[in-house]
Amino acid sequence: MTNNITTLLFDLDGTLIDTNELIIATYLHTLEKYYPNKYKREDVFPFMGPTLQEAFEMVGADPTRVEEMILEYRTYNLANHDLLVKEFPNVLETIRTLKEKGYKLGVVTTKRHDTSLKGLALMKLEEYFDVVIALDHVTKVKPDPEPIFKALEQLNSTSEETIMVGDNFHDILAGKNAGTKTAGVAWTIKGRDYLAKYEPDYMLENMADLLTILGE
Repeated sequence: MTNNITTLLFDLDGTLIDTNELIIATYLHTLEKYYPNKYKREDVFPFMGPTLQEAFEMVGADPTRVEEMILEYRTYNLANHDLLVKEFPNVLETIRTLKEKGYKLGVVTTKRHDTSLKGLALMKLEEYFDVVIALDHVTKVKPDPEPIFKALEQLNSTSEETIMVGDNFHDILAGKNAGTKTAGVAWTIKGRDYLAKYEPDYMLENMADLLTILGE
């Protein structure tokens, strides 16, 4: 039980909303256009979490075409967003309960702000979050602590009273770098064991586990 926590920060994709199939389909579409017949489904898993810039650099894309590839990705992603995004079990109910009990809630994501709000609105989560720190708000992304510090500043919270929740190593390391508690989600597409290697303080089998951790 954790009694001194007042604030919870959440990654978005793969943590609060199930965008896994959307992201995989979008990467496969984009990579097939630029690198035909080279990438399969499992090949794109490492690209889930980093920024698009970082992901396309990882594939060795021509630097002069990265922006073009990002535009292709975003166009397809937005066109298929509402069709492919799904909810994770008990997320909405847990977030609603946390809000009702007076916790301060924020989202810290490497997505752009407009797309982040689209996903939150689709899953009826938007009203519960006091702050959304997105790619366009920072100069350094997770695992750098800058996005977390920015969220905490806006929430008037400290690292010591905060848990950072996420599905990727970037989230866990960002939390550690910022001095927060950290919680991994076992439903990460990369697998529970993968995330456990980064030693989060807690591992959630279900989002409702947060209520138990917080003594609620």
